[in-house]
Amino acid sequence: MALWGGRFSQAADTRFKQFNDSLPFDYRLAEQDVLGSISWSRALVKVGVLTVEEQRKLEAAMQDLLAQVQADPEQILQSDAEDIHSWVESQLIARVGDLGKKLHTGRSRNDQVATDLKLWCKTQGAQLLLAIHGLQRQLVAVADAHQSTVLPGYTHLQRAQPVTFAHWALAYVEMLERDYSRLQDALARLNLSPLGCGALAGTAYAIDREALALDMGFAGATRNSLDTVADRDHVVELMNCASLSMIHLSRFAEDLIFYNTGEAGFVELSDKVTSGSSLMPQKKNPDALELIRGKVGRVVGAQMGMMMTLKALPLAYNKDMQEDKEGLFDALDTWHDCLDMAALVLDDIKLNQARTLAAAQAVTPMPPNWPITWWPRAFRSARPTISSVRRWCTPSRWPSHWKI
Repeated sequence: MALWGGRFSQAADTRFKQFNDSLPFDYRLAEQDVLGSISWSRALVKVGVLTVEEQRKLEAAMQDLLAQVQADPEQILQSDAEDIHSWVESQLIARVGDLGKKLHTGRSRNDQVATDLKLWCKTQGAQLLLAIHGLQRQLVAVADAHQSTVLPGYTHLQRAQPVTFAHWALAYVEMLERDYSRLQDALARLNLSPLGCGALAGTAYAIDREALALDMGFAGATRNSLDTVADRDHVVELMNCASLSMIHLSRFAEDLIFYNTGEAGFVELSDKVTSGSSLMPQKKNPDALELIRGKVGRVVGAQMGMMMTLKALPLAYNKDMQEDKEGLFDALDTWHDCLDMAALVLDDIKLNQARTLAAAQAVTPMPPNWPITWWPRAFRSARPTISSVRRWCTPSRWPSHWKI
């Protein structure tokens, strides 16, 4: 029987069950559901629902279940349970009998799933911070190796002024630093526990929610139960972090795709991150970078979908919120994969320094402050004259001291 069964005289249509069930995707919250349940069992001892001995039996069974889940999470998918909460409870009852039925006392799936998802976000966020830092390290290593490698800088995709390849690499370090900071901020805001808010109006037991929150590793407990069970701001924020960072990664990818073209010839990508053509044997395609660029749409799309799901939802919990997980899981997985792939692209990249230097030498017809250095006129007044000179002054006519 479903956890909500009892008042219904007919079984759910199989088509509705398939439509309604969330286990095919929320099985990924199994570890968090077990850990939250362990903490809840400890809280139930303090309010007299469980004895110390009962709690020990439950915790031992849940630790065993946790090890089983960690060893093979996808075993859960063999079940026809409605959701991960139902699966965990059924597994617990199979291990300890009717004692397992006491665990859900005072708790709703509304605060339970909100807690599970926040715990998952905390874990995933920590892994993403490491991935961002890993890509930053790769970029710094490339910059360190190419401090004197001259590269044409572009505006409007037109050669503008010479820079170094190190300067280019460090520009993306800065973007990633902002991504890192934004993710840290989002993780700090979500670090409050929903558990103990019940379905929407709290619980009848005098649960110490602050102590419960600390036991699960949260900084504290949320304050308003209506808001808590309906809150998915953290989902949107994490998706926003992913979307903006993916936009940065797409710019990184596009730069290197261009630098890798035969027309530019500035870089050569490793065989490890490229593929060939089934028809044209000369081709070496930058597939890793093109996929990074292409995956931005699915991440941004997931964020837009989540925002539309939340739009105009009344308080408190609504089944619409079940749509929060698939998009979030996919967006953060994709972001993580792209961060790792970007680092791999840099791992064995080769620069053609002769090509980058030659391209940079064709950039500057005269120093940017040239009018001011020898002509005592204001820059804005002198510039039209200098522009006229530039129309005549082709690179073949440059004085040698203008060249890089």
